Amino acid sequence: MIDAQYFSKKDIRKLHADGTKVYSYLNIGSVENFRPYYKTYEHLAIGDYENWEEEKWINVADKDWQEFMDTLAGKLKKKGVDGFFIDNCDVYDYAHKKDIFDGLTVILKKIRAMGKPVVVNGGDIYVTAYQSRYGSAADIMTGVNQESVWSRIDFTTKTFHTQKKTEREYFCQYLQACKADGMDVYLLEYTTDHKLIRRIKKYCRKKKYDYYIADSLELGI
Repeated sequence: MIDAQYFSKKDIRKLHADGTKVYSYLNIGSVENFRPYYKTYEHLAIGDYENWEEEKWINVADKDWQEFMDTLAGKLKKKGVDGFFIDNCDVYDYAHKKDIFDGLTVILKKIRAMGKPVVVNGGDIYVTAYQSRYGSAADIMTGVNQESVWSRIDFTTKTFHTQKKTEREYFCQYLQACKADGMDVYLLEYTTDHKLIRRIKKYCRKKKYDYYIADSLELGI
């Protein structure tokens, strides 16, 4: 998974030549201050993003933002990416409103219509609501990536810990529902605890989920 906005078509061809599938990161629910389009859409911000000072939640109900996301996804597709890694559908958790739900749906349906796999990072509140309303999320996504099912990050102390049982059970149920809906399931965990890593691997083998274990250096803490 790369941020293909910063890679050329030639770069992606090189990755393909090595037999690598390339998914591009695409942030549809917030806007980051290092993006070249930040000043254009900063006025659509609806709130600060806790623990990520460079980001602000954005009004996905806005038609201009929806069209921009569609255009940007199209440009990434033309670069040759194999799929999309969609971030910050959790804007619906931040702003639990019908127009935000509908805005996310418009964006995701347009991206899904491009015929590429679409993996949603987190997004449990939105995805669960969508499945409840329509019976399946297959028309907006093909997979889910969930961070911190078994591990958690304390951003105040910048340390790793074991996830609380209630949180773990909630996310396990969410992932099981996504799997039953035909989704590919990925876990992204942050830990250096070898005992916890063994538990994560055992769980993923049993459930036939893919996983990745990141450490503090990769997270930048």
